[in-house]
Amino acid sequence: MHLSSRQDYVSISFAGQGSGSYNNSKQWRRQSCWRKWKQLSRLQRSLILFILVLLFICGIASYPSVTEHLRGLTGGKQDTASDSILGPFVPFVLPEPAKQGPPPLPELTSQRKLSNKRGPPVLQNRLQKKGNASETVVEDRAADSKKEGEEKGVISWRGAVIDTDEATEGTKNGENKEDAPANREVKTSKDLESSWLEAVQEAFRHAWKGYKEFAWGHDELRPISKSYSEWFGLGLTLIDALDTMWILDLKEEFEEAKSWVATELTFNKNVDVNLFESTIRILGGLLSTYHLTGDTLFLDKAKDIGSRLMPAFNTPSKIPYSDVNIGKGIAHPPRWTSDSTVAEVTSIQLEFRELSRLTQEPQYQAAVAEVMKQVHKLDGKLDGLVPMFINTNNGQFTHQGIYTLGARADSYYEYLLKQWIQGGKKENQLLEDYLQAIEGVKKNLLQKSSPNGLTFVGELSHGQFSPKMDHLVCFLPGTLALGAHNGLPADHMDLAKELMETCYQMYIQMETGLSPEIVHFNMHQGSTRDIDVKLADRHNLLRPETVESLFYLHRLTKDHKYQDWGWEILQNFEKYTKTGDLSRVSSAFTLSQLG
Repeated sequence: MHLSSRQDYVSISFAGQGSGSYNNSKQWRRQSCWRKWKQLSRLQRSLILFILVLLFICGIASYPSVTEHLRGLTGGKQDTASDSILGPFVPFVLPEPAKQGPPPLPELTSQRKLSNKRGPPVLQNRLQKKGNASETVVEDRAADSKKEGEEKGVISWRGAVIDTDEATEGTKNGENKEDAPANREVKTSKDLESSWLEAVQEAFRHAWKGYKEFAWGHDELRPISKSYSEWFGLGLTLIDALDTMWILDLKEEFEEAKSWVATELTFNKNVDVNLFESTIRILGGLLSTYHLTGDTLFLDKAKDIGSRLMPAFNTPSKIPYSDVNIGKGIAHPPRWTSDSTVAEVTSIQLEFRELSRLTQEPQYQAAVAEVMKQVHKLDGKLDGLVPMFINTNNGQFTHQGIYTLGARADSYYEYLLKQWIQGGKKENQLLEDYLQAIEGVKKNLLQKSSPNGLTFVGELSHGQFSPKMDHLVCFLPGTLALGAHNGLPADHMDLAKELMETCYQMYIQMETGLSPEIVHFNMHQGSTRDIDVKLADRHNLLRPETVESLFYLHRLTKDHKYQDWGWEILQNFEKYTKTGDLSRVSSAFTLSQLG
């Protein structure tokens, strides 16, 4: 009994040892869990084991991605700090406009879609080849949008800043840094642009050589006969090319031309000159060269010619005569009419306003401002569109009812916007006239061709629409883009892109790749091609409007296709406008903008 009693005591006292050692308590919990596990049915135990195994397998599978994510979080902070140090300095040239939604482009912007539709059948193989080549060039330059700072060992590629002086993963693994894909693409693009610049310089030198040998100091070279022609006898080609030579860094050629200006150029001549042509070529050329060089020789010459042109404004209406004798100081209208063209009298303002600003003599700006004031209040406009002629005696529009953005009216619209920008965007009258005119274009002159839907600007004659478009109208894409860049409605940029495509098509749908002077667009359903050219219009006058607009679109949109299109046009000019060992001078001068 005594032993049995002790056994019962021992059994009871074990349960009461709540303050026993840690090991005994832990052992009890293990036994308790095991008893509970044994109490489960075989099915329950199998289900629990299956879930545990499944969780284990999922954990192993997700481990690499989790660790990579955690590394990315820590690495992102380091990249941010690195970006703040390595980010390249971007010079302020022409900043991009505010981001807009993707503009609605016509279907024709795809070269491959158009290859089997545009142009006469005989051109389709050639156009297919051209389209593919253009696309290839664009693809080769895909990583070239941000490369400033490259010379310092820092490049920007697809949004990532890379220090080329430090090893990357590729170089650590044995890959040559110079062979990295990003570096190869940037280097290829830089080499391509460098070769293009050299080609433009060479085109200029080639043309300049012919001018220097056969027409030095005269207005124009006649490349076929290797002689020259005179318009005013003032060295128009030489003066017009001064700023181009400076921009192209052709210092030797520039110094030769500058010497001629200093020693040979005189405006004290008994010669009639056209007010408009003398202003944009001579006065404008001298002022732009002064701005580039700071040499007062060119400002002095600009003031001289500007003063000699002022008698043209001595008319009853203050609308200037078209011609002035710069030696006698006498102005007059053309012999056959007392009218001046609206484009000519409203496209001299930029130059005369700038002459007043530089010389601090207000008479130049006052004269051209009066012209704009008169035109602003005239009757005879159609939704801001102006007729082509204006009478110098009574100051009224003549030949009313005809509205065009081509010859005799084109640059009126261009100079409205540029005067507004030139004046610090404060002259609301100019802005109102410009915006009203653009709305008038949309309402009355804008149409689409068939079959490919090219957007074009036609003409209106006494209520009848004509699908005729001058090459001169191709100033409009660049002007619209410039306005949108300066805060005007975003849809101006959309329209600029559509019209730029049309102007490009006016080139590539021709057998030579050069645009005719005038085209007519087909609007009838069932047409097989968008563009027709009449026999009298099948010539190219080396006009600059399309190339200038390409320059604006490329600078303001950063889209390299516009630069590619310009390069294509330059090549065609080089191929078809050279005559023997000379080339048409103005083709090389104009296309120097491509650089």
